[in-house]
Amino acid sequence: MRTALSIAGSDPTGGAGLQADLQVFRHFDLHGYGVITALTVQDSRGVRSVHPVFPSVVLDQLRVLLDDIQPHSVKIGMLATDDVVRNVALGLDRLGADAPVVLDPVLAASDNTILLERRAWPALRELIARTTLVTPNLAEARALTETDVSTAGGIESAARLLVAEIGAAGALLKGGHRDGPPNDLLALRCDGASTVALHWFEGERLPVGPVHGTGCALASAITACLAHGDPLLEAVQRGREFVAKALSKVESRGGGASFLVYP
Repeated sequence: MRTALSIAGSDPTGGAGLQADLQVFRHFDLHGYGVITALTVQDSRGVRSVHPVFPSVVLDQLRVLLDDIQPHSVKIGMLATDDVVRNVALGLDRLGADAPVVLDPVLAASDNTILLERRAWPALRELIARTTLVTPNLAEARALTETDVSTAGGIESAARLLVAEIGAAGALLKGGHRDGPPNDLLALRCDGASTVALHWFEGERLPVGPVHGTGCALASAITACLAHGDPLLEAVQRGREFVAKALSKVESRGGGASFLVYP
């Protein structure tokens, strides 16, 4: 069985975070490993508090795991603090060079609870430079690139910056929070050259209301496809299809946002 590693915060509801990542990995016939970066107190209505894991413990988790087992791909989610970001970067020094890394730059929860302190943004940009794919929503892309993403042209500019200047091999800017169709944009570095190829994906907005964990599910589904050896463009396509099917079957399991039902 092929494997994938999630480096992420814990979500007790199972709708997002490390718990959701492991569910998605299993759907794609992967064994999932997990390194926890933070504990959260939350329910379907929102996050009540965040408790980062000691950075040295995060580093120890990664080093001990990677010294023994090498995953076929890695997904990084919530990192909480500057020190955790830097220790994750140190721990990944022991990751094999061929393992793809997908980073979902979680800056805040849907209820605007801060999930990554502001002083950690420079370290996060350095980590992005080591990734195969970074998957920001538009608010995260705006924050990380200081670019106006209110237009298609602005979204394309932010995507190019994430690849050509910040250094990701690919950037998927998710359009779910914009007005109109939830189209996504994938920017890919072209064979080490300074040129960036852009691919727009059309999306359909479903009348399902607030849903918990869509960004986590997309990033982990793409990570799973990469673990199986899919090229990045195909992995993104398959990941989007997976989330679209899950969105068509959402369920209410509490008093707040609905939950994805994995197809």
